Amino acid sequence: MSALLATATSAKSGSTVTAVVNGIATTVQVARDLTVASGDVLVVERIGSQWFALARVFSGAPTAPPNDAPPAPKPAVTTGTLIVAPVETRSYRPSYGWRTDNTDVYQGEYGGWGNHTGCAFYGRKARSLAGATVTKATIRVRRLSAGTYAPQSTTLRLVTQSTRPAGAPTLGASTAGPSLAVGDSATFVIPDGWGQAIVDGTAGGLAVYDSSGSPYVRFAGRGSWSPAWTLSISWRRG
Repeated sequence: MSALLATATSAKSGSTVTAVVNGIATTVQVARDLTVASGDVLVVERIGSQWFALARVFSGAPTAPPNDAPPAPKPAVTTGTLIVAPVETRSYRPSYGWRTDNTDVYQGEYGGWGNHTGCAFYGRKARSLAGATVTKATIRVRRLSAGTYAPQSTTLRLVTQSTRPAGAPTLGASTAGPSLAVGDSATFVIPDGWGQAIVDGTAGGLAVYDSSGSPYVRFAGRGSWSPAWTLSISWRRG
């Protein structure tokens, strides 16, 4: 039989190599001094029932790149903004409980009637973003007539409850709050971590409160200004 070309499918092991001869995987004896790598094209000849590799031809076996697997696709990134209106705005005084005469959000004390904790509660809507990362959070506020006309410093607090409790709200972290003159309104940025806490369900509302009872400030609630304390949460997934 005339010599044929075969393709090695493995490296030489001992005195043999596996190669495809006439479309059939075949064990081929290899000449003693011939080195064979997978992919090499061999000149083979059959003697009796055994095939023998006599030489390598053409260029060497192709070398695979270190990692020829395609890179994993990057996860899709989605972003958005969720608008969350408070389910309730209300103010609390220790000796009198929750005010029922209006829904405005007060900080401080006036005329000995008790130090207010003015609250906005956001219910469960923000939790629809569970698993998302909050990239920005803002609230809408407007100051109403009460106390000094000029801008006054307020203290913003994170509230544990997402709906109004029977007694005093549970206050958490604090930061400087909106400082507005009477009649002014603004979009106020709150810490991203606060927005994340509301999304994650570890917090449910915001409040203005200063333990000193001063300054006395009144912000519009839902009953006197429809955008009052509306929370905007910008988020990202992926």
